[in-house]
Amino acid sequence: MADNEGFRNDWATKDFYKVLGIQKDASSADVKKAYRKLARENHPDSNPGDDAKHEKFKAVAEAYDVVGDEAKRAKYDEFRSLQARGGFGPGMGGGGFGGGGGGGFSMDDLLRDRGSGGLGDMFGDLFGGGQRTRTHQQPRARRGADVESTATIGFTDALGGVTVSLRLTSDSACATCQGTGGKPGTRPHICPECEGAGFVVAGTGGAFSINETCPACGGRQLVYDEACPTCHGSGRGTSARTIQARIPAGVKDGARIRLKGKGAPGENGGPSGDLFVTVKVTPHRVFGRTGDNLTLDVPVSFDEAALGGEVKIPTLGGAPVTLRLPPGTPNGRTFRVRGKGATRRDGTKGDLLATVEVCVPSSLDDAAREAVEAYRTAMAGKPLRAGLFDA
Repeated sequence: MADNEGFRNDWATKDFYKVLGIQKDASSADVKKAYRKLARENHPDSNPGDDAKHEKFKAVAEAYDVVGDEAKRAKYDEFRSLQARGGFGPGMGGGGFGGGGGGGFSMDDLLRDRGSGGLGDMFGDLFGGGQRTRTHQQPRARRGADVESTATIGFTDALGGVTVSLRLTSDSACATCQGTGGKPGTRPHICPECEGAGFVVAGTGGAFSINETCPACGGRQLVYDEACPTCHGSGRGTSARTIQARIPAGVKDGARIRLKGKGAPGENGGPSGDLFVTVKVTPHRVFGRTGDNLTLDVPVSFDEAALGGEVKIPTLGGAPVTLRLPPGTPNGRTFRVRGKGATRRDGTKGDLLATVEVCVPSSLDDAAREAVEAYRTAMAGKPLRAGLFDA
C-alpha cells in the first residue's frame, strides 16, 4: 500500500490545468496548443544545461499525458471532484473513504480491486498500472524514421525543375528475421519483462509514471530463446534503395524539400517516414540570382555608354532581348527586363536585372588614340574632380 499512499499524497495536490496555463473547461484544441507552446519553449534540446526548464518540460509532458487524453481527463476530473468534496485527502490513510477511520470501507480494497470497474480500474488506467493484464495486444504500428539526403543540381535545372535519382540508405527491418529479432525457425514466447505489453512503466519522481519501450523485447512484445545471428536480437537492419525525387522549379541553393512518405518504411503496418532533401545549386558561368530575379553583368564600350545605343543580351532558356541605352548611361546602372527571371511558387516569374559595366580598352591603335586625345582636348575645360576640393 506504500505505493498507493505515495500516489495520493503527491497527486492530490497537482493541478495539471495550472501547469498548462489553461482553464478546466478548455477545449482539446486549446489543451494541445498550450502543450505544444510550453514543450517548445522548455524542450531540453533547445535549452541545454537549463535544469529548471528541463523540469518544467517533464511537468508539462506529465500534465498533457493526462488532460490531453479524453478518457484519462474524465477520470482525472472525477478524482479531483471527489477530493475537493472531501471524499479522500492527501493525509488519509488506508482506512476510511472520508474523514473517519472506521466503517469497514478500505481505500486499500478499492485500489486493489482491479476487476470491479471502480477506482482500482480508474487509477490503473490513469497511471499505467493496468498494463500487466494486457498480454494479448496486437503489435503496435510504428512510423518509419525520417531520412536526410542531399541533391546537387545545375543552375538551369533549379530554375525549371528536375527529377533526380537518389540512393538512400535507411534503417529497416532485419532481412534475416523480418524484424522479429529471433533466429529463423525458433518459436517466440511472451516477453517476461513486460508480459506482452511492449512497454514498461517508469516513474518520473512524482505521482505519475510514463510508459517506456520494453528494453527486453524492444516493444515487439515477444522474445525468442535464440537471437537472430544477423541483427543480434535488435530486429533492425539497413536497406539501400534508389528513388526518383522531383525538385520543383525555382528552388534555391540550400533549400530543404520534404517528400512525404519517402523515408524509412514503418513497422507493423505503420506509415513510412519522410525524406528531407537539401538542394545544392551549382553556379552559372554568366547568370547569377538574387531571390526570384536573375542577374547579368553587361559589358559596354565607352562610346555606347556616352552616345547611347542598343545592346543585345541573352536570357536564360529564351530568345535574346535588346537593351536601349540612353546617352550618358553611367557605369553600374541596372536595367530591369520583366518576366525573364526565376519561376516563383505561384507559377509567375521574376525579372532579369542587367547591370552595365563600361569597359576600358587595355591598348589603343593609332586611330583610337588620336580620337581619345581629341576627346581629352575637348573636355579639358570641364574637370571631373573639381567637386572633391570644395570642402
